[in-house]
Amino acid sequence: MANAGTAETVKETDAAQGPAGAGIDPITLAILAGRMEQIADEMDATLFRSAFNPIIAEAHDASHGIYHPDTGDTMVQGKNGLPIFVGVMAFAVKAVIDKAAEQGGPKDGDVWIFNDAHIGGTHLSDMRLVRPYYRDGKLFCWLASVGHWHDVGGAVPGNYNPAATEVFQEAIVLPPVKFVAEGELRTDILDIILRNTRLPQSAEGDVNGQLGALDLGIRRMDALLDEYGAETVTEALAALSTRAETLMRKEVEGLPDGRWEAVDYLDNDGIVDKPLPIKVALEIRGDRLSLDFTGSAPQVAGPINIALPTSIACVYVAIKHIFPALPANAGVMRPIDIVVPEHSLLSAEFPAPTGGYTETILRMIDVIFSAASQAAPDRVVANAYGTINALSIAGRKSNGQRWVMFSFYGGGHGGTPEGNGLNHGSAPISMATIPPVEILEAAYPVAFRQWALREGSSGPGKHRGGLGAVYEIEVLEENGAEAFFFGERGKFPPKGVNGGGEAAVNRFDYEQDDGWHQPPMTSKMRGIVLKQGQKVRLQSPGGGGYGPAAERPAADVARDVALGYLSADLADTQYGTAWRDQA
Repeated sequence: MANAGTAETVKETDAAQGPAGAGIDPITLAILAGRMEQIADEMDATLFRSAFNPIIAEAHDASHGIYHPDTGDTMVQGKNGLPIFVGVMAFAVKAVIDKAAEQGGPKDGDVWIFNDAHIGGTHLSDMRLVRPYYRDGKLFCWLASVGHWHDVGGAVPGNYNPAATEVFQEAIVLPPVKFVAEGELRTDILDIILRNTRLPQSAEGDVNGQLGALDLGIRRMDALLDEYGAETVTEALAALSTRAETLMRKEVEGLPDGRWEAVDYLDNDGIVDKPLPIKVALEIRGDRLSLDFTGSAPQVAGPINIALPTSIACVYVAIKHIFPALPANAGVMRPIDIVVPEHSLLSAEFPAPTGGYTETILRMIDVIFSAASQAAPDRVVANAYGTINALSIAGRKSNGQRWVMFSFYGGGHGGTPEGNGLNHGSAPISMATIPPVEILEAAYPVAFRQWALREGSSGPGKHRGGLGAVYEIEVLEENGAEAFFFGERGKFPPKGVNGGGEAAVNRFDYEQDDGWHQPPMTSKMRGIVLKQGQKVRLQSPGGGGYGPAAERPAADVARDVALGYLSADLADTQYGTAWRDQA
């Protein structure tokens, strides 16, 4: 078994530093916490405004943060970056710390770049840049930037290859390499990267945006330390970490002791059409919480494996949802023990493919919520739609120019203790938004013939789940196009909690000369040839329901029918006929 060991490692580090932040007053601490978070926010905004590809510029699939000089632990992250990057970037920064040590140590002005998911987590589309920040000749902290690039080579445009059996079929694999040496860009490294992408102009624009964000972070850190001094800021960072741990322990102490289990399934791995279990046992003892994923599927051939850093980061995201007031800081994880089976789907080893990591971490979050709902029903929402539905449509224009439209799509969120789930929301692993239809249609030769809520897709409950969506996309390019689809929840619907019902399953269809078809693997397919005028149609799941459907007020059911959220017949099936008196 592989134990994350996060708590023990960090506690030893803090013990060596002595009482963390003992002398800093609360007002100064609050001011500095806000200032440092603002630095990360500004770095996010700088990249969003300068990136070339819409996945960063419009969907905000990126993140920035400040990291511990020795351990790489997350100290501060911005509010707008992806939560899943908080945990994995600590592993990414640690990988750079180790690589720098092999090369004689970091120097002021150095920047490392890499995308190796088995070292830094997530998948190869996420390019990481890590830079040391020096103050008076001494390493003070690390700054890091990560963004989802539009295309990084591999067999499938956009890199979501549902049939990959090794990472080399997904994208170029770049280990941590020094990209900028003491302020001088290594153009040979840039040349290698740009030669291995279908969209070199986009990649160059994105990497320049990330370098610009890091430059801004350096300037803002200089201004902060000029004003408050390195010693005070260091003390504040230590105090924030200790405070995060203390808050987490108090939150856990407020829950009952016990052990609760949950299991859910992935449709398949894209290679073998066999369901794959994700299982968790959640245990609370005093001020400690443990999550044991023993019983989850072993490592598989297809690209839904995830590396251990990703699993740990996923736990952090789930914990942040359950305890939303906690700060984005590594101290949150100290009272948590994470057990992940070796050689499992959740601790895959190189060169296992990891391109569809989003689908697996969404299922991890679902099972954590399902287990936690038994311990703390007032803190947990029902399962969200549970798939990003990664869809790539690519081709060449009449002038020979290559185009790749990659995007992810929304669905319903789970019902909550307070009310209905959100209709057509973004995946709960991130703050990333669905790119606007106007942006996609302006940038690519496609037309969205439908972009609507999906009737009847929500899970019934006292508080119903949110509705999924229907997207129908027509190819306009006279040369046609090729489509690649990577989704989940095609067989196993999002679950309700505390007596709530299941939502509708995912459905993907594509048009051919002889009519409409569905993928043989239900939720995954590559190489779908589309002629001009042919379409693909995606119908995303809704969210699961919260609480028994029998407790939903009849007036609320009648309103849902009136709004077209569900048909009268389905309302009768899910809630009985009492609502008709309110119609």
